[in-house]
Amino acid sequence: MLKYSVGLDISAKTVHACISVIDATQKVTVKSSCKIDNTPSGFKQLDQWVNKHYRQKDIPLVVNMEATGVYYENCALYLFKGGYSVSVLLPNKAKKWLQSEGLKSKNDKIDAQGLSKMGAEKALELWQPAAEYYYELRAMTRQRQSLQEFKTAVNNQLHAEEHGMYKNKLVIKQLTKQIKFIEEQIADLETAIEAHIARDEEVAQKVENICKINGLGVQTLAVILAETNGFALFKNAPQLVSYAGYDVIENESGDHKGKTKISKKGNSRIRRILFMPAFNMVTHKQTPFLDLYKRTFEKHGLKMKSYVAVQKKLLVLIYALWKNNAAYDINYKNKHTRELEQALPLGLASIEARLVDVI
Repeated sequence: MLKYSVGLDISAKTVHACISVIDATQKVTVKSSCKIDNTPSGFKQLDQWVNKHYRQKDIPLVVNMEATGVYYENCALYLFKGGYSVSVLLPNKAKKWLQSEGLKSKNDKIDAQGLSKMGAEKALELWQPAAEYYYELRAMTRQRQSLQEFKTAVNNQLHAEEHGMYKNKLVIKQLTKQIKFIEEQIADLETAIEAHIARDEEVAQKVENICKINGLGVQTLAVILAETNGFALFKNAPQLVSYAGYDVIENESGDHKGKTKISKKGNSRIRRILFMPAFNMVTHKQTPFLDLYKRTFEKHGLKMKSYVAVQKKLLVLIYALWKNNAAYDINYKNKHTRELEQALPLGLASIEARLVDVI
């Protein structure tokens, strides 16, 4: 045998598990399946069950699961702390792989077996939990976004009520109070986010250095740090660009020349939060960003696509400054930033050139 693989299909209340082995001929054999509760006591049962069937301890064992909302997190953290090699997949990635294997039926047991087979056959990237500091920051930044979206919906409702044929004073009064309450909650969250960042001196210093970019605020940077776990798992800028959905995808085969575009297959919260800073930098005519905007706009004549290029450039710049613990200076390009760019598999200039070509 070459490897043991445990597949977990996790829901809010239960965990379906399957353990398989793969041999030298690449044949995957199911050894056992079970169902446990998605609770701390259930995780202990899972640990005992795995060890019962994991008989050859000199052979690697991996655990593979899907990122099902937040329901997988406690189980993944328990196994990680227990010394297991854990992989967490995006649901669409696992779904497409299972479909490629010809699995037409779908239930929790079948999904667990499929994830087990996938873990056995593929060398999947290992998962690491987000640091508690950034996990707490993420909870606050996501709540702030939810409140902002809710405020927009209530504002739209109030606008419609005020301009309707007949006005209901009670509804207008309640909507107005609701908006005021939401604004107070947003203000409380923003204060808490700034206090949370100030708790860590190193993070606070880096944030101060990066926020020297005119038009970039603490709340924007907090979202980026929260969604990337402080850039902890990124080895280079192209990985970050792909994670945020700014990577370029091509559609060409033979004589067919399809549309080349950015994927948008990534963290939409990062793209959302970078829109206004990119807009402000162009509005206030900041040289490096305005130059990029003008080049892309002259080529395509599309403002939104030009703003996307500025967003991507800003994200990569933030990453470079963070990794080098450098302060932004518009007058020169930091020595360490240049060194970082030269070390990347795909230089920043090359990334920018490709992005400009497709947007």
